Amino acid sequence: MENKYIIFDTHAHYDDEAFDEDRESLLKELKENNVIGILNCASSYESIDKTNKLAINNDFIYGALGIHPENANEFNDNVENEIKELIKKNEKIIAIGEIGLDYYWEENPSREIQKKVFREQMRLAETLNLPVVIHDRDAHGDTLEIMKQFPNVKGIVHCFSGSTEFAVECIKLGYYIGIGGVVTFKNAKKIVEVVKQIPLENILVETDAPYMAPTPNRGKRNKSDYIAYIIEQIAQIKDLNPKEVNLVVNDNFKRLIGKDI
Repeated sequence: MENKYIIFDTHAHYDDEAFDEDRESLLKELKENNVIGILNCASSYESIDKTNKLAINNDFIYGALGIHPENANEFNDNVENEIKELIKKNEKIIAIGEIGLDYYWEENPSREIQKKVFREQMRLAETLNLPVVIHDRDAHGDTLEIMKQFPNVKGIVHCFSGSTEFAVECIKLGYYIGIGGVVTFKNAKKIVEVVKQIPLENILVETDAPYMAPTPNRGKRNKSDYIAYIIEQIAQIKDLNPKEVNLVVNDNFKRLIGKDI
């Protein structure tokens, strides 16, 4: 697929083992295919170092460092200090993430542990004056409650899965709504309605690569240039020109991080 858009992928995991066999050649290919930037989001303790190195070694990759709710048990004072040190040394770490709550999987750490760790990482973002990348799965009420406890923190609600009402509440708090491949799925009525109702100025596009590939590549390994399908779907839903959607979502991300990319 020849990509006719200028793509910034606001959420990917190129440290994932799904890319171990061809990571370097794939990243080179993406860069040649108009992908101007990728925010690689850490999720586990192990991925913090990998994300930091990806950002150092690739001029178009930026990093978010944090512990995902599935791995909340890995977060402690030492990990927090390590994140602070890496951010001090690497100006391409531009966010705290992927953090949040995931009540979908029963084997995840307890809700109380997840909430405690989420608050601690929100506090870290506030201290460092960095945006956050929030994961919220089946936890909309508690996620919103914790977001409200930190009014100075802004960010992205990644892979948004809530209602239009929830999206409006997040936007009021200064958050952007992360739209990924799900918006292209045939059964995706709820997210289509959200995209229709909220302003384009509050939307960001993302892949969550290697997961959640959009139609027509659903079920395959996802990659950043597939954002073209997401841009076109948003344009169709909102009856806009896809090139306009592309420019606005890129400007939205620049506004969130407070600098040009």
